[in-house]
Amino acid sequence: MSPSNKSPYAGIKAYSIILSQIAGIPLIGLLIGRMVDKYLSTSPLFLVIGLFIGLGTGFYGIILYVRDVTGDE
Repeated sequence: MSPSNKSPYAGIKAYSIILSQIAGIPLIGLLIGRMVDKYLSTSPLFLVIGLFIGLGTGFYGIILYVRDVTGDE
């Protein structure tokens, strides 16, 4: 794609998608882990598990997005 056909907001779009993947999904994992810990009375166990699952899911989403944008298989 030539630079003249590219949207001027493409960089902002990419930045916001990556930022939401890095910050938003682990935060959701933390909140779900905290709720499960509160329900089962297991203090930090599911909070940490939710954090790791959220981080893994977030980075996997970034990888999929970058593959889609660059056209790699």
